[in-house]
Amino acid sequence: MDTRQDDLRHDLDATLQARKELGKEYENELVDSFMKRLDARLDARVERSVAERMDDYAPSYRDRDRDRGRDRRGWAPVRSGNRLAVVSLALGIPLTAIAASPESGGFAGLLACWAGIVGVNFAAALGSRRDRRDQRPRGD
Repeated sequence: MDTRQDDLRHDLDATLQARKELGKEYENELVDSFMKRLDARLDARVERSVAERMDDYAPSYRDRDRDRGRDRRGWAPVRSGNRLAVVSLALGIPLTAIAASPESGGFAGLLACWAGIVGVNFAAALGSRRDRRDQRPRGD
């Protein structure tokens, strides 16, 4: 078993021991505390995984064959808009869980969260579209 599972098992055991000592009246708080620690671990793991995948794509963009617009493996270069979409979806999962919780507003919090994510992606898409239009040669 790796150390991450050992740490998680230790945290769960500590939570269960605290529940035995404190009784049922603190059960909700103990479960919430454990879930927050678990969410933080999952968020860190997702961020690491996304960063590693982005690192895998970056060399293909830099080392591409300029004549064909593709790298030596035949893949088209990754655009920054695609990165933003992937990161938005990856971070949208834990943000959805947080925003949809009753303490954070429930359904209204969920709508506000995803409206923000959609707004950021929409603004980025408009900005990149404007940049491409400005870079086009103008026929005089």
